[in-house]
Amino acid sequence: MHKSYDRLAELLCEVPEYAVEGKLNKNIVAELARKYDSGLINKLLSDKDMKKLFFAESDAGLIFKKDVFLTFISQKEFLPDSYTAFEQKIGLASGGTMLRNDDRVVLNWPYKDCILEGGQTKEDAKRDEVFFNEILAPDEINTILEDKVFTNWKRYDKDGEHELDELKPDDNLIIKGNNLVVLHSLRKRFVGKVKLIYIDPPYNTGNDGFNYNDTFSHSTWLTFMKNRLEVAKDLLSDDGSIYVQMDVKEAHYLKILMDEVFGRDNFRSEIIWDTSIPYVAGNKWLSNNWIYSHSQIFYYAKHKSSVTFNKLTFDVQQPSGDISHKPYKDIWSDIKNFSGFLGAKDIKMQFNSRKPEHLIQRIILASSNPGDIVLDYHLGSGTTAAVAHKLGRQYIGVEQMYYGESDSVNRLQKVIEGEQDGISKEVNWQGGGSFVYCNIKNDANKLREDVKLADNKKMDDLLDKVLHSSFLSYRIDAKNHNIKLGDFHKLSLMDKKHVLLDLIDNNTLYVNYSEIDDATYKISDEDKRHNKEFYGE
Repeated sequence: MHKSYDRLAELLCEVPEYAVEGKLNKNIVAELARKYDSGLINKLLSDKDMKKLFFAESDAGLIFKKDVFLTFISQKEFLPDSYTAFEQKIGLASGGTMLRNDDRVVLNWPYKDCILEGGQTKEDAKRDEVFFNEILAPDEINTILEDKVFTNWKRYDKDGEHELDELKPDDNLIIKGNNLVVLHSLRKRFVGKVKLIYIDPPYNTGNDGFNYNDTFSHSTWLTFMKNRLEVAKDLLSDDGSIYVQMDVKEAHYLKILMDEVFGRDNFRSEIIWDTSIPYVAGNKWLSNNWIYSHSQIFYYAKHKSSVTFNKLTFDVQQPSGDISHKPYKDIWSDIKNFSGFLGAKDIKMQFNSRKPEHLIQRIILASSNPGDIVLDYHLGSGTTAAVAHKLGRQYIGVEQMYYGESDSVNRLQKVIEGEQDGISKEVNWQGGGSFVYCNIKNDANKLREDVKLADNKKMDDLLDKVLHSSFLSYRIDAKNHNIKLGDFHKLSLMDKKHVLLDLIDNNTLYVNYSEIDDATYKISDEDKRHNKEFYGE
């Protein structure tokens, strides 16, 4: 068998793309095997011994035994100086087999039913998404969805930013953090109380204006949406509604998904938002295909028999001149409303990021009343919250990314000060009101980011920090982890980072509310008080 290990290493080392810092990297090879990479398969087939070891004959031809290959390269005998060999010393084993390779203890979720964290936090962070269908101890499976601790509580009003004195039942909330985690943490306080949900999620196009991690594969994107829609439904009141905006790439699949989550009978309407305003759209007639010039908004009720819908009336002023060629007589009104949102010179940026306030106004007026709760858990620059504030609705906005000057907190401060953009003049907006800000306590995420950005000089300190943190994986026996610093030094920088990231338990990326009194998390008395107010204790 040792000859096979040596021969495979020799064969793979012939491909420069499989190496990092001049050394063959198992992680790269394993990922290619999972994808059935043709280059890797052809390389293995070029050697008769590897062909015999990793392929099976069938009537249809040769079949690559992926699982056999992955198990083979995970053994400590293969590349003993690599990251995986080091990992064998720190991982919890069962009967001589690493936990992650033991089918008796690994939880296997069907892909469509697993939990996708979707935890991007920076505009330019096209990160690999974390799926919680990895190895989890049975009592740890659902910790990602438990109530979490919030910190950095602030109140914003006409006098600016203040430390929060008291959280009130009717306070508007802006929460920074992973929206899946936040939605589940909202359940205790808001389940069955939200009248209206509007979201404009990432379209899975790769070029959203806010640069979400918007390059999910199709099935990954649907998992991302399903996880969040299911809990969003629980938050809706019995007479509540949800509006989800989407473009053509995923709209039809989203419709089927929403039929599954909300029930096909609760589908109310497909609303078409026309984005083909002439001086915004440009010379679309030069295209070599039919122009896609609209977005769909799917409108569902929690229960169709009890949903609230208010009749809307809008005055339309026809401009002078011949507009007989226009199919919709209110197009000029829409142009006027859209251009008045930011000013004509800013129209391009408006359409690439911020949604027109008049669009959200119609939705809020149709499906809620003053004092009702409006939720947007893909808040972006804050249009939904801004319009809800001006229309006298209580709102909850959730956003995990920071947008600098375009951030929702900055925008809402201007709303409170009485800015006159969007619908302000129409509703005679004079300013006022307040909102409360907080974010999820995510010290472990900060530690993960430190590891990803660190150079070799910081590795020893980070290893010590991880081993003595409250985020150490349950797979590691902290009292007998058997880590030799000399062995750690032999690893490449990338492999050192893999080791450190594996030591951090993904279930502890966020602090559970049940652990708020644990001294290791260093939660202040003020944060404890506001969290207890939030959870009604």
